[in-house]
Amino acid sequence: MTPKSVAVITGGGTGIGAATAATLRGQGWEVVVCGRRPEAVSRVADMTGARAVVADVASASDMERLVAGTVEQFGAINGLVLNAGIVRAGSAGELSDEDWNAMVSTNLTGPFLLVRAALPHLIKASGSIVGVASAAALRATAGIAGYDATKAGLAMLMQSIAVDYGPLGVRANTVCPGWTRTEMADMEMGEFAEHSGIDREEAYSLATAFVPSRRPAASSEVADVIAWLLSDQASYVNAATIPVDGGLIAVEPGAIAFDPRVSIGTAAVDGPTRAMQTIPD
Repeated sequence: MTPKSVAVITGGGTGIGAATAATLRGQGWEVVVCGRRPEAVSRVADMTGARAVVADVASASDMERLVAGTVEQFGAINGLVLNAGIVRAGSAGELSDEDWNAMVSTNLTGPFLLVRAALPHLIKASGSIVGVASAAALRATAGIAGYDATKAGLAMLMQSIAVDYGPLGVRANTVCPGWTRTEMADMEMGEFAEHSGIDREEAYSLATAFVPSRRPAASSEVADVIAWLLSDQASYVNAATIPVDGGLIAVEPGAIAFDPRVSIGTAAVDGPTRAMQTIPD
């Protein structure tokens, strides 16, 4: 990497995107952060020295404008971080057309549009792409069928790009974070905490009770992996799908009942049933 390497980060106003902007700027990259909320991307730009661009990843014209403006200002694009994503709750039988289409547009079509616009520049620079998927791309999570499907699709899109454009010098990889402390995760944990009568920290502890690392990730920990994948240190890593989940997907669900922290009790819900109570470390 040279000090003039240039990265574009979608969903750069918060969470993993903002953390990646800070990490890359600290390593000497020029960084463009884009998002739909002007205040969020401007704040990250002010904090890191990145350039802020208000753009919607689901808009082909916005992505073409983003690429053209980046090349005009910096002369190249060496890396893309495809971080923008949304989740709408619902199983396949419950999701509305609107919610399904929103997730497909942001989580899958958006990355495609940006990659398509940036590919000539990535080929010229022998550049690198990192798709930010989710552990949900590797293991289905109940009640978020559209998120599961679109994040799995993003991982396969990265592999397809690696196969098609690897011979031209482009690398494309995917990171799959587990629970990570971001604004979106805090909101989900807050809702879970309110529903369960506990506080948010207890909610995080319960959600990660069976993660081997026994905690959520910090955004900066995921950002470090993304920055490595963009760098020359990962020059022979291509088409990889890398969990950054503290070991979450390695856990075999059927073994949870045998964990010494799980006690078996009884509860009356439409008759006697057995219920498991999880006690975190």
